[in-house]
Amino acid sequence: MVILPAIDIKDGKCVRLRQGRADDVTVYGDDPAWQARDWREQGGQELHVVDLDGAFDGSPRHLEVIKAVIKAFGGPVEVGGGIRTASSLAAVLEAGATRAILGSAALEDPAFLARAVDLWGDRIAVGIDARNGFVQTKGWVETTAVKATDLAAAVAKAGVKTIIYTDTATDGMLGGPNLTQMAAICDAAPTCLVTASGGISSPFDIENLKGLCRANLRAAIVGKALYDGRTTLREMNVAAI
Repeated sequence: MVILPAIDIKDGKCVRLRQGRADDVTVYGDDPAWQARDWREQGGQELHVVDLDGAFDGSPRHLEVIKAVIKAFGGPVEVGGGIRTASSLAAVLEAGATRAILGSAALEDPAFLARAVDLWGDRIAVGIDARNGFVQTKGWVETTAVKATDLAAAVAKAGVKTIIYTDTATDGMLGGPNLTQMAAICDAAPTCLVTASGGISSPFDIENLKGLCRANLRAAIVGKALYDGRTTLREMNVAAI
């Protein structure tokens, strides 16, 4: 598996939210580009970046910061947060993102998703965020009646090759990932490479994810556990081998 350290950007700073709540934020640094460089020096192979203000507002808000992060990291960077139009999608990819992550737009505008895949191919990823198995949108503010597994199957059918699945109830809680739901997502979209997100806090969690024995479970995103010093990127990379 590949371990992706996370950089979430709010008001230009590196932050982490608990369960995606904008009112429960911890600031970890004022310089996301410095943090990106640090993750690279610690052995980061790829980087996961979210423009939180963009996710809440509906369009990217920190493109210049994201450009600096991509340059500082010097490796593959996936970027999400508020990408809901063709122009915002193009702007993120032209900023240097390896993959652009569509979230709310993938559910609410399937035609846009189809056009994006036709134009950009495997540079399009879909982020599926869910609580109790049901998809959440608009920065996790709204919970829909759509099952995450159904959306995973639909985006796979649309030609998407990468799904990033976040269990929002576990995100930032350091209690371990939702293994049952993770396996279900992998099974629902066998043609997609799946990245696990939410609750991953130790090498033991990586071992548990590997123990699901899903060949398409490619990667895991780790955030708060690294920032809080509960584990190191090196330890997580070793567990992922």
